[in-house]
Amino acid sequence: MPPRFLKPGLAPLGAAVLLAIAAAAFAHDGDHHPAETALSADESAFLAENDAAMTKMMNDMAAKPSGDIDRDFVAMMTPHHQGAIDMAVIELRYGKNERLRRIAQEIIVEQRQEIDAMKLALGEQVTDTTPAPTQQAGATPGPAATSHDHTNMHHEMMKQETK
Repeated sequence: MPPRFLKPGLAPLGAAVLLAIAAAAFAHDGDHHPAETALSADESAFLAENDAAMTKMMNDMAAKPSGDIDRDFVAMMTPHHQGAIDMAVIELRYGKNERLRRIAQEIIVEQRQEIDAMKLALGEQVTDTTPAPTQQAGATPGPAATSHDHTNMHHEMMKQETK
């Protein structure tokens, strides 16, 4: 049974639009400019890692429906946010622009907080003890890398639910 938001007959149209976009991208792929054909090792690695992150995100977002809309939302949004984190880590690994690197660091923090907030909203525990992607495993966090306390976030969410 198709989702309620899809009208009968729109699925083939959507597939046709996606195919057209893919065909246009493929056709454009053949129009290499001389400067684009010789990628640096860093650019090649960046593109490969980014492609892997995007593929993982898209695959993980295809969550099997559970019958609970809220849980399904979190099941799809968590990999979406994790994909943003993974891409930000790749930017930090290869990017040179300090402004973009700072934005990537902010993305990592903000997206982790969003994932935690969604889990808390479902009553799930947030017990992520993995090091920050910009921190080496086993390293002791410095003052700028200490963990965030989500207690206030949880209390604010509870206040809003009781209103």
